[in-house]
Amino acid sequence: MIDQSRTARIRRQCRTSLSHHGLTTPRQALELLLEDIPPEMEADTYGSGQIIEDLEAETAELLGKEAAVFMPSGTMAQQVALRIWSERTGRKTVAMHPLNHLDHHENYAYQRLHGLQPIALFGPPNLDQPLTLAHLQASALTPGTLLLELPQREIGGQLPAWEELAGMAAWARSRGAKVHMDGARLWECQPFYGRSYAEICAHFDSVYVSFYKIIGGIAGAALAGPADFIAEARAWRHIHGGRLIRMFPMVVSARRGLRDRLGKMGDYHAKAVEIAEALRPLDGVEVVPDPPHTNMMHVYLRAAADRLAAASLDLAEETGIWIGDRFGGASIPAFRRWEFTVGDATLAIPTPEIAGLIERWLEKATS
Repeated sequence: MIDQSRTARIRRQCRTSLSHHGLTTPRQALELLLEDIPPEMEADTYGSGQIIEDLEAETAELLGKEAAVFMPSGTMAQQVALRIWSERTGRKTVAMHPLNHLDHHENYAYQRLHGLQPIALFGPPNLDQPLTLAHLQASALTPGTLLLELPQREIGGQLPAWEELAGMAAWARSRGAKVHMDGARLWECQPFYGRSYAEICAHFDSVYVSFYKIIGGIAGAALAGPADFIAEARAWRHIHGGRLIRMFPMVVSARRGLRDRLGKMGDYHAKAVEIAEALRPLDGVEVVPDPPHTNMMHVYLRAAADRLAAASLDLAEETGIWIGDRFGGASIPAFRRWEFTVGDATLAIPTPEIAGLIERWLEKATS
């Protein structure tokens, strides 16, 4: 059993982290926020106001959509999109990868609150493979909505090839289905496709993006699509309890993240590829996918989860670099999965040092 008080103490003492953008206290986050709030800025009120409207317009333009609406959470945005499309198509079915975010991290809200049903496209032992056009063509059911997650978190941030993506979208539309993107990490896809966000999103009727993941905002998301769809989404936001009296802290931090980090996605991805190459010779370490499609990868380590957690704390205490304490199951026998996302903190650490830390970590966990 991991001592949680020790974990918290060591984390506070660390000067940086191996992944993401480093360790930030609430006070530091608020201090950064204040830098972007001019004295004359007016607060938003119940989801309206210049500060929110500017972010919504910027997001819609980036994604090549008519309009966008700010949402307090991605879970809300996903439900709203699927509910609207189900009513417009008259079909309550959703085709998506079996390891989708809605089932695994959103507590099946789309089923429990809106009566929507997933279409089972495939199952074990191939769950770690991406959804393909062949899977859709083999299905006997026509969905109301096809949901594609770009990139797909549960399988290491994998992405479909451009032609495969276009084929799946065309298949759905030919059957009168709508195409929705779970784009929580869409910002990370641009280096892989080498196309603008608007070009990528052109395959989709609606797109959800997160402002707190790689962008690093406090919280919040946006849903983008046709103007009439977004007008309806605003009503559903209210129904879901998302029409908050004040949302400007989330909005201001989102705009800062777009400004400061959107242009770094290529650097993040290049660093991820470099790290994967450095890890390849290490015994007991596997990277999925290899090379990484984005700045995210799953690192598989041949060790027990409790030993990895204990070793990561010991190493963090020695080096001042936080590694993490969450390890998932792996499809590779005797291995555990660690989710590694390259961010600002990662860029600041030389790749040989990163590979050395991971090698030492595994040695500690297996000694």
